[in-house]
Amino acid sequence: MRVSEYVKYDAVGLAELVAAGEVTPGELVAAAREAVRVVNPEINAVVETWATDDEPVPGLTPGPDGPGSAPLAGVPFLIKDLGVAMAGRRTELGSRLAAGHVAGADSALMVRLRRAGLVTFGRTTTPEMAYSITTEPAFHGPTRNPWDPRRSAGGSSGGAGAAVAAGIVPVAHATDAAGSLRIPAAHNGLFGLKPTRGRVSVGPDFDEIFNGLGVQGSVSRTVRDSAVLLDRMRGPEPGDPYSAPCPPRPYADEVTRPPGQLRIGVLTQAWGGRRTTAPVADAVSRTVRLLESLGHRVTEAQVDLGVAWDEFVLANARLMTANLAASVDALAAALGRTADASTLEPVTLAGHRYGQRVAGPQFVAALAVRNRVARALARYFATYDLLLTPTLPELPMLLGEYGEGAEELDGFGWIERLNDRSPFTMAFNVAGTPAMSVPVTSDVETGLPIGMQFAAGYGEEGLLFRLAGQLEQASPWTGRTPGIWAGGPRAR
Repeated sequence: MRVSEYVKYDAVGLAELVAAGEVTPGELVAAAREAVRVVNPEINAVVETWATDDEPVPGLTPGPDGPGSAPLAGVPFLIKDLGVAMAGRRTELGSRLAAGHVAGADSALMVRLRRAGLVTFGRTTTPEMAYSITTEPAFHGPTRNPWDPRRSAGGSSGGAGAAVAAGIVPVAHATDAAGSLRIPAAHNGLFGLKPTRGRVSVGPDFDEIFNGLGVQGSVSRTVRDSAVLLDRMRGPEPGDPYSAPCPPRPYADEVTRPPGQLRIGVLTQAWGGRRTTAPVADAVSRTVRLLESLGHRVTEAQVDLGVAWDEFVLANARLMTANLAASVDALAAALGRTADASTLEPVTLAGHRYGQRVAGPQFVAALAVRNRVARALARYFATYDLLLTPTLPELPMLLGEYGEGAEELDGFGWIERLNDRSPFTMAFNVAGTPAMSVPVTSDVETGLPIGMQFAAGYGEEGLLFRLAGQLEQASPWTGRTPGIWAGGPRAR
């Protein structure tokens, strides 16, 4: 299969070609490898690829679940260099501290990705320890946005976002602890849904990522790819500390179901005081008009977080840095290395030091803030079906901009910057509720994608998928491709 043909299909479409015998998994992976060759030198989204000839592909032959049971059988796939472990493959967390570390066994999620029939042939970039909203690690260098290579692809799942946007794969693994999935989706013109806390197991190596703030997910070019993949990823493992209620029907079915008339609140200006820029505010207004044209009731909303913004940021800083410190210490001990300036970037090292000083009562108080935010947002969703915000208050930032002066910040200052530059996303990690970034519009002047975030109540991914499917039909985005595109003139 030629790359120019390969990029025309989403993951479900490619799997259908495999099921019909029109193409083999090997041919698809060959096309994906060629896509890496064509675009990765320009965007630096893929850290490593590997041979897959000996990888079995479930669903192509009759098995314990029956023939054709893997809906994504044969589809090329990339995992993030963090949050999932694949036996015999390196997991380096974007950090010199973990350089060369090889996973000894599959994590629970990796087992499910294999069962889905996905052919995982490489891993994507992440900032060190996923500790940034831009992907510019010292270890592998910056990941560039396919729409404008001077700009960030977002983070921490920036490699996944850039790889999917540039056509290397139609869908890729991503994680989200503060917006790490939705931010790259917004920067790169993709769909990305952060699931409910406990929807997808993070075990067995992690019981909780940042005390439940971190979740597993994906970014994709079509809504149905994310829905089908989440159907295969979801469900707890025995002993998981969190589990979400089982949905009444597959998410793949929700995409084509009408959402009905929804009550949608709009929050254009963020809680923390950072003003939404004019291009993004204009995009919100256009999205509101689109929603109203579809019959939804849209009104300005006042959304109470349940705590003051300063208290919210401080609690996040304590939770995130304490978890970071524990993870860094455990990794350093396991690998026989020292956590210092030779192995960690300045902001990670500052977070590690700050986290080591978080006292037990302070940590417990931060957990109480987490729960107060969850209850406050639950009260909002008792009145409204959804909340609409911009995913980010501004267009994708230039490379290097986010890290300016970072070496002067302590651990709290870095988390304060994160919440300031991405003020709309983290509340839903704290509350554990699902939220998605949808690429319904773009900047009129530059053509850069602008993501719109929709958040729902606990366990309501199905509602989000119904609206996303409707928006995809009403304002299609898959025909828009970036300047760096695997299916471009150089494709074979």
